[in-house]
Amino acid sequence: MGPRQKRLLDETLRFLAVGGVATFVAFVIFNFLVHGFYVTDNPWMNAQPTIAYVFANTVGMVISYRGTRSWAFKNRETAHADGGRSAYVVINLATMTLPIACLWISRNLLDYDSAFADNIAANVVGLGLGMAARFYLFRQVIFSQKNYAPASLAGTTAMPIPGNCVVARGASRHPVTGDDASSAPQGDPRLP
Repeated sequence: MGPRQKRLLDETLRFLAVGGVATFVAFVIFNFLVHGFYVTDNPWMNAQPTIAYVFANTVGMVISYRGTRSWAFKNRETAHADGGRSAYVVINLATMTLPIACLWISRNLLDYDSAFADNIAANVVGLGLGMAARFYLFRQVIFSQKNYAPASLAGTTAMPIPGNCVVARGASRHPVTGDDASSAPQGDPRLP
């Protein structure tokens, strides 16, 4: 497996782990509000599952953002001034329509209102579609800039020097020869 595939696999597994925690929290809140979750016989929002779903998943969205930003896509920078928060909210709200639509169809068109039917519609089918859409959109829109440079050279760019060696701009010495990098010829400016 190449480095690109390893990064994709690593990001996918981390994204799924963060999403799993956020989904579990949203699942518990949703089921407590709509079905009582074995705690109460008179759930507060049994007649309003869509509002309960939006509330529960808003809590999950906050958890998901922190985990996604600081862990799942930690090696990617955002191109957004606000760290991608506004794009993150827009993408989450847009993709939240998928499970809400599945829940609405289950409740209103198919006339299913059991805890099992609600969870299959919203938290299995709808959430699976939404999670796939979010993963793709997060990588393409929010966390699109890769930052895979080693920690010691983070924030520097490569500069060619004579002898087929490369030194990082911002570094004070060439890593092999020990020559001062600032005195080296600049080379072709079209090269990275």
